[in-house]
Amino acid sequence: MTERPDTNSANQMWGGRFASGPDAIMQAINASIGFDQRLYAQDIAGSRAHAAMLAATGILTNKDAEAIGEGLLTVLSEIETGKFPFRVELEDIHLNIESRLTEIVGEAGKRLHTARSRNDQVAVDFRLWVRDQCEAAITGLEALMQAFLAQAEAGADWVMPGFTHLQTAQPVTWGHHMLAYVEMFARDRGRFQDARRRMNECPLGAAALAGTSFPIDRHMTARALGFDRPTANSLDSVSDRDFALEFLAASSITAMHLSRFAEELVIWSSAQFRFVRLSDRWTTGSSIMPQKKNPDAAELLRAKLGRILGATVALFTIMKGLALTYSKDMQEDKEQVFDAADTLMLGLAAMTGMVGDMTANRDALKAAAASGFSTATDLADWLVRELGLPFREAHHATGTLVAMAEGKGVDLPDLSLGDMQCVHPGIRQDVFAVLGVENSVNSRTSYGGTAPDQVRAQVARWRSVLG
Repeated sequence: MTERPDTNSANQMWGGRFASGPDAIMQAINASIGFDQRLYAQDIAGSRAHAAMLAATGILTNKDAEAIGEGLLTVLSEIETGKFPFRVELEDIHLNIESRLTEIVGEAGKRLHTARSRNDQVAVDFRLWVRDQCEAAITGLEALMQAFLAQAEAGADWVMPGFTHLQTAQPVTWGHHMLAYVEMFARDRGRFQDARRRMNECPLGAAALAGTSFPIDRHMTARALGFDRPTANSLDSVSDRDFALEFLAASSITAMHLSRFAEELVIWSSAQFRFVRLSDRWTTGSSIMPQKKNPDAAELLRAKLGRILGATVALFTIMKGLALTYSKDMQEDKEQVFDAADTLMLGLAAMTGMVGDMTANRDALKAAAASGFSTATDLADWLVRELGLPFREAHHATGTLVAMAEGKGVDLPDLSLGDMQCVHPGIRQDVFAVLGVENSVNSRTSYGGTAPDQVRAQVARWRSVLG
């Protein structure tokens, strides 16, 4: 008598989550429909382009191609209205759509997969999806840049401290600080634009890995799907995920920039700084301390953006050991990219809202700008310019004056002329003009400097660029 497997023992070995033993575990590992159904629109677009090409090259009859095209539109409608019966046993979005198409149009649906493989099918679907996400990121970044530009324009001449090592360094303008982030996010926008341009080649028609013996027209499907050209190597076409990695890399740099400003918002909104006030839309209270107004949105954003870096590392780790061409490991690419894209768009939208709503405390900014000996460099520059001192000697004299002021418990403008002349007898009364923070920022007129006129010129330039 043949011994039957003890399914109860198997269940105990594999855990209570899987009622059917190892077969259920394999299905859980293998099926991707739980997440790759997000590719439905791209899969249907690729299939419609493929069917039209098959008809144009005589591989399919016009009748079959028309039935497939109409049937795919029906499937699209069912998915978008929530009526589509996704089935985990069909593994992925490709087989789910093809199976339903065949139910709708009959034998013609079985002909759709002629001259292609799921390998090139998923490659084109995923590339289309990531291309769409690049465009969404570009749009989101431009909206964020506009929010920063509005802040820069409003505060072009508002004085605030500039920092190095989070220590007061030199006075700058609020507008100048805001424009620093415009420049950062502009480079991020450029990275997504570059990535989109590089990924805009169509892998459809590479088939499993070697191309196909059918007389297909890859240039036709590439044009139909908005690609610049078909990919030039079938092996590379089905095994490449550079486009997803480049999207994640650009997203990671953007996330880092978002997180840096989130950190500044947390610091600036504290009672110790009071540089900004965040609106009630982006803050919460405390369950026990009624005075609290916590910058939770900025803090959560700072944390959530780490997921993007994690996704980037995960996909690099997945891809780094794979020989050509397709390996099932690559099924694990999508969840990482989906999560990163969702997190990025949430971060861009939230930061755009926070920047648009935040109110700068001009008085607190100015008071902080005047503290911490922030005009010491202006004093050193005056000694070089007016008295002809070598900069190192001027630097030493200024350091001595800072130490004197610190010992007296005052700032540099509060020292007397006599105090200053004790350090260098050539110092004149007009030195005090350069020790005011407004004079300091107004003097920084070099291109890209913090002077209000420079800030306004850069705002105008970016307004022209963004339209």
